[in-house]
Amino acid sequence: MNELNKSLGMFGLIAMGAAGVLGTSWIYTNGEFFAAYGAGGEIFGLIIGAVLAACVASAYAELASRYPRAGGEIVYAFVAFGRPTAFVAGWLLIGAYISSLAFYVAAAGGLLARVLPAIETGALYALAGETIYAPVLAVGAALAVAVYAINRAGLRLGSSVQILLFVAMLLIGLGLTVAGFGHGQVENFWPAYAADGAPIADTLRFVLPALTFLTGFSLIGMLAEDAHLSPRRIGVAVVTTVVLAGAFYVVVLTASAWIIPWQRTATLEQGTIDAYRMAGFPLLSWGAYAIALLGLLTSFIALFVASSRVMLALARAGIFPPVFARVDVKRGTPDAALLFTLVLVLALGWLGEAALTWFLDTGGIYIGLAWLLAVASLYRIRSQSPHTKVPYRVRWLFLPAIGALAATAIIIATLLPGTGMSLIWPHEYLILLAWLVLGGLIYRLAPRAMRHEEALHALVGETPPAEHSRETDKARDR
Repeated sequence: MNELNKSLGMFGLIAMGAAGVLGTSWIYTNGEFFAAYGAGGEIFGLIIGAVLAACVASAYAELASRYPRAGGEIVYAFVAFGRPTAFVAGWLLIGAYISSLAFYVAAAGGLLARVLPAIETGALYALAGETIYAPVLAVGAALAVAVYAINRAGLRLGSSVQILLFVAMLLIGLGLTVAGFGHGQVENFWPAYAADGAPIADTLRFVLPALTFLTGFSLIGMLAEDAHLSPRRIGVAVVTTVVLAGAFYVVVLTASAWIIPWQRTATLEQGTIDAYRMAGFPLLSWGAYAIALLGLLTSFIALFVASSRVMLALARAGIFPPVFARVDVKRGTPDAALLFTLVLVLALGWLGEAALTWFLDTGGIYIGLAWLLAVASLYRIRSQSPHTKVPYRVRWLFLPAIGALAATAIIIATLLPGTGMSLIWPHEYLILLAWLVLGGLIYRLAPRAMRHEEALHALVGETPPAEHSRETDKARDR
């Protein structure tokens, strides 16, 4: 069997996972959120969101420790429900990851244009009300090729780069925190809500956006096969990732509301970046900008790797072309999956930020559904083998259910009109429908030459235990 190179240590795995959680825009869009929800609405909403995300993460922690193999949700769904559900999980993740990566291709140049506006020349075309410039596209394409090259060289190099970038982000965040709390005052933050605001309602309204901020911890399970760690420590890494990322969000954003009155930050175009500049800390203002840039780079690296592992797992299950299951013997990397990820990302990246926002919004639904499948998989696997000893076990089994309810809330809020998170009609509904129909066609055309036991063996990496057997392959693979 083709095995991945186990090159990730504990901190490297956490850096990969946390990078999948910490994005790029939160550091400069907090002004908009302060204006809409108050500083308290965003910050306290994030705390509640982090708790709910941790509930979901507890399910992933146990599942990742049970099955430390590439593929995460695909492996869990296959073991629990069989091939069709595993394909659904994989197809949802491909849609979410590729959408984010393509957005980063477009956003990289746009982020650079904030300090080098001269690159917004050489207009190519306009799409979704946005003008696409050749230099901006070139920056994003160059970044995609560089990330591909780093990951193709082996995850040891990729994780080393990731750790350096992540440590830099943490150090800058520490600087922002010390300056914010050291030179600011509590009166700038409190009262934390607008005079005419509704504190409870404003906080609860931000919980759903907060959950989208906190997606990405599932990358730990996706990359579990790349880690040279015990299964239990992999489970611990999942929960640690959520706690670390949630704490980073809350502390840095609170510091930005502490250093100058948050009502003033609410009027600024670039949120935290402008707030520190106005407070007399131009160097830290650049540091906040650097966090946005570092968040983009680390997310790009982590999601690029994760996308290739999704394709690898689907191929191992016999529901994706077999070429994607091949792993280079020397480097321990799935070269075909990495290359195909690059092709997809570049193919979508030319759409620009405005159009790709449509894909990002539908990606939120895909992630919510993936959460639901993972939690359902945990309960199904527990019911199939209630007495099996596992390296990491969820002590309070009701916690994942609470997280699943939060995931359901995300899906409902995006599908129903008028919720503030609703999909844009008709573009995003059409994209969602087209992606689901395309997935159905691909599944129907998949050869499925492998028997269930063979596919399960390829996914799990060992002879499947008796409790994982099913009554018939035919019933499961319909």
